Amino acid sequence: MKKIKENLTIYTIGSVGYSFLEILWRGFTHWTMGVTGGICFLCLYKTNLKMNCQPLWKRCLAGSAIVTGIEFVVGCIVNVKLKWNVWDYSKMHFNLGGQVCLLYSVLWFFLCMPLSFLSRVLHNKMFR
Repeated sequence: MKKIKENLTIYTIGSVGYSFLEILWRGFTHWTMGVTGGICFLCLYKTNLKMNCQPLWKRCLAGSAIVTGIEFVVGCIVNVKLKWNVWDYSKMHFNLGGQVCLLYSVLWFFLCMPLSFLSRVLHNKMFR
């Protein structure tokens, strides 16, 4: 039961945080971004715990790859398959099917720095 509570808490923090970032960045969000954010932060949280002894840059590189991968899968579902057109990066340089692009992968690398710290704080203060 303790692990379920931990996972739900981390998911909720990620869901709310990701949606908030979207609103700050684009001025709006979509409910699928909340779901995506929860999944992303839960994966980042677990990855940061497993890679705790690794240098920060390695954790950030892994985090950026995780978020980019999840966003690609979600984009293929909500934008390509369901045609909801939640986002479109096709006009961005170095994009993959308009679902992800290099610029946002690099931004996620840097955003993973405070998220790595937040993961550690949450784990040590709330779930240890």
